[in-house]
Amino acid sequence: MKSDSSSAVVEETEAKPAEVRKTGKNNGILFVGLDLGTNTSFILSGNENSSDYNVSKLLPSVVGYVRDGLVNGILPSNDEIFYGEDAIQNKLHLDLVWPLKDGVINNVKATRDLLRHMREMVAPDGAGEIRAVIGMPANTSAQSKEVLRSAVTGVFDRILIIPEPFLAALGYREDSRLHEPHYVDPVQNSLFVDIGAGTTDLCLVQGYFPKKEDELSFPYAGDSIDDAITKGLEHIYPDMKLSLLQIREMKEAHSYVGPSRRPIDVKVVVNGKTQTIEIADTVGNACNQLLDRIFESVKELITRAPSESVVTLLQNILVTGGGSRIKGIDTELQKMLVEEGYANPRVRTVGEDYKRFVGLGAIKAARAARDTQWQILFK
Repeated sequence: MKSDSSSAVVEETEAKPAEVRKTGKNNGILFVGLDLGTNTSFILSGNENSSDYNVSKLLPSVVGYVRDGLVNGILPSNDEIFYGEDAIQNKLHLDLVWPLKDGVINNVKATRDLLRHMREMVAPDGAGEIRAVIGMPANTSAQSKEVLRSAVTGVFDRILIIPEPFLAALGYREDSRLHEPHYVDPVQNSLFVDIGAGTTDLCLVQGYFPKKEDELSFPYAGDSIDDAITKGLEHIYPDMKLSLLQIREMKEAHSYVGPSRRPIDVKVVVNGKTQTIEIADTVGNACNQLLDRIFESVKELITRAPSESVVTLLQNILVTGGGSRIKGIDTELQKMLVEEGYANPRVRTVGEDYKRFVGLGAIKAARAARDTQWQILFK
């Protein structure tokens, strides 16, 4: 990749649908694109001299450690550590650790264990050099990047750390359509809003690697919505204690922004008894807090864009990440921009494949990176 503003970042073959294909032993360098998320991670791998993918995998970002004194035969294997879905399915007998918080590493040991598991997924024979491009939240601190480098040392051989919204734009780009006269290239001029679990990240993407002033990030995202819903329902139903899993299920099924969508009646089981609760205003208030913050941040980034780029930029505002599934997030943000006086803004969500775009963009970046750009990790 090049850092000067006049150069395009990546030219890549058309992205193929992500799937798992076993191709035997790795030859030469193995590239890995990694979206290391607070709640969910995605890994994609491919060989140096191929445009194909070897492994594509989504998994919960959780590590489970077997509890002391557990009776033999309780767990399905003799493993001491479980990962992802296996950890969640056996959580009764494990100590679960979520290695990341607000998009950055919170537990180095658990992160390293999770990364080693991912390496084993893409290179079970342990052979060959592995280079990984890893996405991190916009404006991640130098200290957080150093913690990441520490965690991946001994796991991957070389790494690049790139802001997640930029990688999402790269992954969303349809390379086969770049020659079409009416295709709007998201890497050329767009504003990406990436709503994750721990942070919401915004990035101006204008054909070059983003600078610090092209990025904004704030710590109100999916987990913050969970907290706001929990507090709101505790105020209305003080005797009802709902689990985080129940709160997240409500959010994922009923989250919305804009005017109240009352009634939203939900049946929940508390202490073995089924009860019906009304959640519309509680969920709406929590999500609208996010929308208000996004609106202010979008306006701020628009002021930072070159004036000659703004008219086109307004046509290409894209919302990705788990929060892109909030009902009305695109139409309400567009409405707010229109009411503010912006000329013909267009806001879209990237669709159901949002979980894969950062990883896909990361492996595109890996295949385009020059040898001198990789950070060598000394073991």
